[in-house]
Amino acid sequence: MIQINKINFANFRFYASLNDFLPKKRRQETFAYFFKGNPSIKDTIESLGVPHPEVELILVNGESVDFSYRVKAKDYFSIYPHFSSLEISNNLLRDRILYPHFVLDVHLGKLATQMRLLGFNTLYLNNYSDEELAKISHQQQRIILTRDIALLKRSLVIHGYWIRGKDTESQLIEVLRRFNLSSKISPFKRCLRCNGLIISVKKEVIIDKLEPLTKQYYNEFYQCTECSQIYWKGSHYPKLKKIIEKVRDSSFRNSLLNN
Repeated sequence: MIQINKINFANFRFYASLNDFLPKKRRQETFAYFFKGNPSIKDTIESLGVPHPEVELILVNGESVDFSYRVKAKDYFSIYPHFSSLEISNNLLRDRILYPHFVLDVHLGKLATQMRLLGFNTLYLNNYSDEELAKISHQQQRIILTRDIALLKRSLVIHGYWIRGKDTESQLIEVLRRFNLSSKISPFKRCLRCNGLIISVKKEVIIDKLEPLTKQYYNEFYQCTECSQIYWKGSHYPKLKKIIEKVRDSSFRNSLLNN
């Protein structure tokens, strides 16, 4: 005798930014999802297009559950993203990272440079594979920032965020707002080239590595503790300060609008 799996349905409602991953007809709406067997809610959410690191709270029939919950017929799910203004810490799917470190995918090199400029611990190489990114994120407790939704669906990934913005400035402001980083900005503390820490260095220690005009006009220098890159407050410095002030002000204004 042939066993035929019964088709059941559950109702879903996704909130706020999670709607970015849904087709238009399902956004901001309750809809029925038809399924066979007894799938986990994690697999079900991702089959609907939403990567699990973007989800912070799952309610089924009004009760919070974790990703291992098995979907049952006629369940009603409310799925929520990160909240900045609601205190729901007892029901979150994962612990929040208070002092976040990041790893960025190959599409976000300019963003990585800007985040290092602001002082954030940011790993980036233009030849990281998706597998390497997932392992680094998992082993080092780093938040993956990516433009690749499929990367966030890897099982190893716990903390991650899909970048919505297309240009570097909007991406940077988006990250500052999403992870509440405006108050943690500490510029000119990390190497833009390798992410190492920068320390003050005496001119005479590195003088043989300086160009003639740099030797003549500058006396204050800094050096990366990892790759030995040398920095000074040259003609580019005022421009970098303006970038920092602009994104800090923009992220602060956005945080006020969202609270």
